[in-house]
Amino acid sequence: MRALTKRTLWYGCIILLGFLSALPSFLPGEDRPYLPDWYDSNQFSLGLDLRGGSHLLLAVDMEELLQNENQQMADVLTDNLRQADIRYLKPRVDQGGIHISLRDAGDMDVLTQVARDTLAESQSGAPAYTLARDNNTLTLSMTQVHREALQQDAVTQSLDIVHRRLDETGMVEPSITRQGQDSIVVQLPGVSDPQRVKELLGTTAQMNFHWLADSTSTDVIELRGLEDRPEDGPETDQSPSQVYRLERQIAMEGRHVRNANMVLQQQTGQPVVNFVLDKTGGRQFGDMTQANIGRALAVVLDDKVITAPVIRSAITTGSGEISGGFSAVDATDLAMLLRAGALPAALDVIEERSVGPSLGSDSINMGLLAGLVGAALVLAFMVTAYGSWGLIAWLSLSVNVGLIFGVLSLLGATLTLPGIAGLILVMGMAVDANILINERIRDELRQGKTPWLSLDNGFRKAYGTIIDSNITTLIAISLLFTMGSGPVRGFAVTMGIGLLTSLFTSVAFTRVLMEWRIRLSGKKTLSITGLPLFDRLANKFSSGKQVINFMRASAAGLVISAILSVASIALLVYPGLDFGIDFSGGALVEIKAPDTSIEQLRSSLVNAGLPDISVQETASAGGNAIASDTYQLRQAIQEDADNSQVMNNMRAAVLQAAPDAEFQRTDMVGPRVSGDFADMSILAVLLAGAGMLFYLWYRFENHFAVAAVITIALDLTKTLGFFALSGVEFNLTAVAALLALIGYSVNDKVVVFDRIRENLHAKPDQDLAKLVDRSISATLTRTVFTSGSTLVAILPMAVAGGSAVSSFALPMLFGIIISTSSSIFIAAPIVLMLGRRRANRGLGQLHAPVSTDTVTTRP
Repeated sequence: MRALTKRTLWYGCIILLGFLSALPSFLPGEDRPYLPDWYDSNQFSLGLDLRGGSHLLLAVDMEELLQNENQQMADVLTDNLRQADIRYLKPRVDQGGIHISLRDAGDMDVLTQVARDTLAESQSGAPAYTLARDNNTLTLSMTQVHREALQQDAVTQSLDIVHRRLDETGMVEPSITRQGQDSIVVQLPGVSDPQRVKELLGTTAQMNFHWLADSTSTDVIELRGLEDRPEDGPETDQSPSQVYRLERQIAMEGRHVRNANMVLQQQTGQPVVNFVLDKTGGRQFGDMTQANIGRALAVVLDDKVITAPVIRSAITTGSGEISGGFSAVDATDLAMLLRAGALPAALDVIEERSVGPSLGSDSINMGLLAGLVGAALVLAFMVTAYGSWGLIAWLSLSVNVGLIFGVLSLLGATLTLPGIAGLILVMGMAVDANILINERIRDELRQGKTPWLSLDNGFRKAYGTIIDSNITTLIAISLLFTMGSGPVRGFAVTMGIGLLTSLFTSVAFTRVLMEWRIRLSGKKTLSITGLPLFDRLANKFSSGKQVINFMRASAAGLVISAILSVASIALLVYPGLDFGIDFSGGALVEIKAPDTSIEQLRSSLVNAGLPDISVQETASAGGNAIASDTYQLRQAIQEDADNSQVMNNMRAAVLQAAPDAEFQRTDMVGPRVSGDFADMSILAVLLAGAGMLFYLWYRFENHFAVAAVITIALDLTKTLGFFALSGVEFNLTAVAALLALIGYSVNDKVVVFDRIRENLHAKPDQDLAKLVDRSISATLTRTVFTSGSTLVAILPMAVAGGSAVSSFALPMLFGIIISTSSSIFIAAPIVLMLGRRRANRGLGQLHAPVSTDTVTTRP
């Protein structure tokens, strides 16, 4: 009694701490100021798909970065060549390196020595360039080590500058993180139209000063000035602008600008930018202006001339003014960019996702409704199957949900819409452990054992199966977390936490509740009963009174499965999968535009030069009914176009036709990202299969592992065929469904394998086919109950989830049915075939048997 009370207190403390950890996330805003700051900050956050906002994936333009680096080296090298009085042709610079040709091939040795001396002065550590001679041309090729160092420095510097630029805008809680080798993720809560942010982050803001070319200038470049912008529209390529002839050599770099602000010029009242130089820059600016009175000095920003005033007198104050016909917003942005500093290279928007606030609130409401209805259905199912013992399982499940939110809050994790889907799936899968325990206890009770011994043996025998099934599922989930991104990663986090906490609630917490149930009842006998129909099913099969000869249909099951898988592969060829833009790339916009027809939208798009964009009516957010005012616009990927600009043009065209249109969702995925998603998905599925193969090989035997992997492959082909046949969009959420399905399918098969292994230990000489039939029949009740509980948990999400989660919920419903049947009609027959083959070769079915008999006293 003392041990039970002690465990109850310990478990109660753990649960209380978990609930307290989750509490700040659910308190209303008016109560949170009374909480300590450290406690109030212990919250999980909502993903952008739930609260609205924008997600941008920015990549450093490596071509521009390498080009700039090579150009700078070429400028230094040519200066040294002029000082050495060596005649050369204009260097050819590209991202690969520098190519310098001589007028006199006899100077090649001198050129090579000058190049080596220049490199020695400019580089430290590993060599930055290698030299190669060819006739009268010297080629300097950048080394891979230097490329990687440049990339590393550029991303690090860009992260800092992006932080500063967004801080300058006063943006609320932007999230800026690095992703991969050359990418930066920017998440902007509450920003459903990130156009201005994209402009600020996409502007390199490299400002330099160049003298206008005169008759003595030798190395000249031509740059255009800022376009004259129409008063009622954006600048266009046809806008007139002046062309300036400038000296290529930079007179002074813009990095010397210490501060900049927008002010109104006193004489004209026009917005201008006043800048202040640092000490070095002020001295350099004073010297160069004093030596060049009467010459025009151009201010160049990102290869465009802002202004080119004539120097009338030396400017020694260390400050200046930039005027260029700016609007107040343009001048403010320019001042902010100069204060934040220049990016080392342009940041290209290669992925963009935005969710409007109304769609986010609809998603939250849908998730809550689906979760509550799913929990109610699971409760009804468990009480129907196990009576009051089912209520204990449901209470354990409720505690598990609370602990999941507690851990999410403790980690400061992000809850996404797929994360809610994962939470609902965990509800169904966590019940499986309770069903296993209840069925094992029933088995012990049928053998006439005491309640305490039945309880202890039931938990002990179910424990290994629970561990195996959870680990195999975690293998798939961990790969999804490692390789996934955004909302899909949120699904993996929620699923992973849920599986771990369910081990505690199912094994420890449930056991304590059951022990108190037995102790308080005071009875010497124990029964776990539900409705008579369910009890008859359990007593008929789990007790071993009736064994179904499943293996008689093993050949037919394998043939039918093979035919369905081949047909599914044919469906993948035609009509094929309906790839979402995650894999196909392109731009997608979902809008709600009342009083606007589809013809008006199409006409506006054609007039804007976008005739290839498809427009269709679609389901309203959070439902399946077709709404006449909700539309989806989709543009296929443009290999040579700026896909981000395509999306901007789509927005402008929509607003032209429907000024009051609400943008509920916008997605843009470039070709590089879509290709990465495809490679990642294939690799994740292959690694998941390999991981489970090795684990099952270790825990069982190689023929069990091979049977499971073959069966999973067949399950996946059928599920992919379902995608092709049903037309459900195949996107990253669908990949999450496939990996979750792999885990669920193996979970189901581990239960059958575990019973086969147990029966092999008990009766190793029994006919293998009869043993497999007896094992499947003994676990049939658990299989039916687990599938039923998972189906009723996911069903509300499939019915009411709408398009946002249809790529997850619908395939999961199909996959649960397929994986459940495949455990009986595919995996078990393959184990039988391979087992007989092992027997013919004189090999055993398992490792040495492990003793499972123990005697437990009452606590």
